[in-house]
Parts: sequence; structure tokens; C-alpha cells
Amino acid sequence: MTTPSTRAALRTKYQADLADGTARFLEPRRPGCTWCGSTALQVHLTSPDFIQAKPGSFTLEQCRDCRHIFQNPRLNASGLEFYYRDLYDGLGAKSVEFGFSLMRKLYQRRARMLQPYTTPRAWLDVGTGYGHFCHTAKQIWPQTTFAGLDRGDGVREAQRRGWIDDAHQGSFPDLADTLTHRYDVVSMHHYLEHTIDPIAEIRAAAHVLPPGGHLLIEVPDPECAGARLLGKYWSQWVQPQHLHMFPVGNLKQALAANGLSILTVEHRRADLGLDFLLGAKRLLSTLAQDPRRPWVPRPPTTTDHARWAAALLLALPALPAGFLLDLTVRPLLPRHSNAYRILAAKAPAQPTGTSANRSPQSPDL
Repeated sequence: MTTPSTRAALRTKYQADLADGTARFLEPRRPGCTWCGSTALQVHLTSPDFIQAKPGSFTLEQCRDCRHIFQNPRLNASGLEFYYRDLYDGLGAKSVEFGFSLMRKLYQRRARMLQPYTTPRAWLDVGTGYGHFCHTAKQIWPQTTFAGLDRGDGVREAQRRGWIDDAHQGSFPDLADTLTHRYDVVSMHHYLEHTIDPIAEIRAAAHVLPPGGHLLIEVPDPECAGARLLGKYWSQWVQPQHLHMFPVGNLKQALAANGLSILTVEHRRADLGLDFLLGAKRLLSTLAQDPRRPWVPRPPTTTDHARWAAALLLALPALPAGFLLDLTVRPLLPRHSNAYRILAAKAPAQPTGTSANRSPQSPDL
């Protein structure tokens, strides 16, 4: 548990970071779409930071031509550091790890998606965090070696725990040349939406994979029912961390352009659930957040604690109501899955003088 003195030291650091406001954390607004270059842009939504409640407002714009959604203006390097700090590590580490520990069945579905197509020999999980997925996938593929790649220190902790066999820390595109043909499966689970240049990440995966290798990607679905119904309160917008949101057709095109054939697409089996519950939680967070947050400019007062207690009381009926809607109404909505998963393959090596003859399929499971 964080002590008052530790929070006081953190508050001093955060207030120094915020002394010049939050505008310095954003790049200049881009006039064109980051996916196709079109200047036909429109504001899709604006959102605060619902997760940590750090100061700032963030805009997602959508291209009217290709439908790609992206943060504009985008966080710069200082902004990425500021808004990720204490999210997956530090103050937020325990809650994030607890959340990941509840997703075992989802991890199993991801790992089993390859069963009709291949037996993995060596699997690289990009954006692995603390390695929770690999830890579960080992039970399904006990003969497979698992490696994790991430920018943060969590990947080293995953290796220390024995949840991965090898750890790579850094940027995937920067490390790609050192990883070429070492892994016959690469996975990116809820990773691409966090990256500055998702096309470069896909290109890196295609470069790393040997002929016949497989790429597994899972991302939020911005075209799902929850995104339309809940607006900025939809849980998967996750501002300001999510920089890109991909209509499934765009991601398919990007994979094909990098020499990867689509084997299958899953929507319902990739669903993270709980849209209404988490939407209610985000709505209630606008009333009050934990007053002990170190990015608040002053220590909490009695009034701050009282407001927080009142918000928690309101949550007693609101959160169960949201959960009930998730159980009863949400499954009846068309395209209710809030995520999708794509498995693609790199063309196998062809004998000289022959060409590949492979027909991509995309059944909606």
C-alpha cells in the first residue's frame, strides 16, 4: 500500500509536470488521416481520462473516406510517459494485474484459435505486459516456447516468474531485425491500438515471421453496438492510451498489403464483455474519483472524501444494473462483440517457378 509520504512525493513530481498545463503533452493536430492520408476528417468524440482521471481532454477524429479513427492531436513522447505513468506499473500495477488474472478463459480462446491451422514451435507475444497470456497458453501448448516483447519492465518480471522463456524489451520495429525467423507465431493482443505507427508494427511482424508463419491480432471493434450506444462512455475508447481504432476491413487490407493472408476472423469469441457495467463506472467517475490521486494539486479534504463516498454509494445500484444489462440485453444486440480477432498467415516458401494458391477465408464465428 502506498504511504502518505510516498503520495506526497508523487504529488510534488506530478505538479511539476503539470505546471505548464497539458497542452505540451500533445503534438500539433494532423490535417490528414494517419491511415489513408485523406483530409476528410470529422470529430468522432472527445473524452477525459476515465481510467486515472488525470487532467486533459482528448479528441478522436474519424476519416470519412476510410473510416479509420485516431487520436488527433496525438500524445507526444512526453504525453505518453505522463499518461502511462502509474497505469500499468507503480500505483496501478496491482489493480491491472488483478484485472489480467480474471481473463484466463479469454486467453485460452486466443491460444486455441491456432489449433485448426498449426502447432506452434516458438511464439512471440508482442505487448505481453506481465506475461499473463503466455502463462495460460503454455497449458494449451506445453511443447511451445513463449517469448514476450514489451517496452516496460513487466516483460522482465514475466521472465523472472517463469511465465515466458525469453524476454525482449524495447520497440518491436526496432528489434525486428534481431528476431527474424526465430518465431513461427507472433501475437498482438490489444496492442496495435496503443502504437504510434500500427502499419510499421504489422510490417515488423511480417518481417519476423518465416514463410508459413502465423500472426494473431486482437483489437477493440469501433463499429460494435456498444461503441454506438454508449458514446464516450464505451469502455474500449480508453483515452488517452488508445491512439488508433481499426474498422475490421482496414486491418484486413493492411495485412494483405504486407503479404499476409486472412485465415479466419472471430468476433463473438473475442468479446471482452461488460460494456454497460464499465460504461456505468465511467459515468460515475465523472462525479468523484479517489481524492488521494497524486496528480490532484492539493491533499484531499474532508469534503473530497465525502464526495467520493457519495459516488461509491451511487455505484451500489448503478453497477449491478449495468451488469444485468450486460447479461440480458447486450447479447441480443446486433454486433454486440466489443473486439475482434484476426488470424493471418505468411505465404509458405514456394519452389522456383511456382506461385502460391491460397484462398483467404473470414468466417464470423
